[in-house]
Amino acid sequence: MPEVRLVGPNGEQVGIVSIGDALKLAQESDLDLVEVAATARPPVCKLMDYGKFKYESAMKAREARRNQAHTIIKEIKLRPKIDPHDYETKKGHVVRFLKAGDKVKVTIMFRGREQSRPELGFRLLQRLAEDVTELGFVESQPKQDGRNMIMVIGPHKKKAEAKAEKAAARSRTSADEPAETEA
Repeated sequence: MPEVRLVGPNGEQVGIVSIGDALKLAQESDLDLVEVAATARPPVCKLMDYGKFKYESAMKAREARRNQAHTIIKEIKLRPKIDPHDYETKKGHVVRFLKAGDKVKVTIMFRGREQSRPELGFRLLQRLAEDVTELGFVESQPKQDGRNMIMVIGPHKKKAEAKAEKAAARSRTSADEPAETEA
């Protein structure tokens, strides 16, 4: 007669019993007999409420998906002959994206004769990488792709860390504001 190692509903070891006895125990306690480890010798079965187990595991999976941080790649486009003020503005956007924990794809678009001077674009990308070095690192080095030169900068901190930091800062500022009192 085939036997199984039976585990009770609270995780306690019942012992090695026949399958018929295990099914009888499951019916008496109004629970399901679930095979946990089929490859073990003898196989391991557990008494549990299988519907409740499925529901709880689905809830855990949903919660994990909700707390999961999605990596987003933001894109900034530049030209080789960018004005210093425009460069600062674009750099500000890159800084904001990196602080939020997003990756940034920096694209330099070459037009006409600019294509014969790719070193201008390369220098501009190197300068940008040096300017944001405390917030991010160069994930993929600048490379020419047709009329464009592309570089990817990754953040030093993960998206989840950035979210937590932002929430903590928000709660600090709301706690610092004095409560309005009526006179």
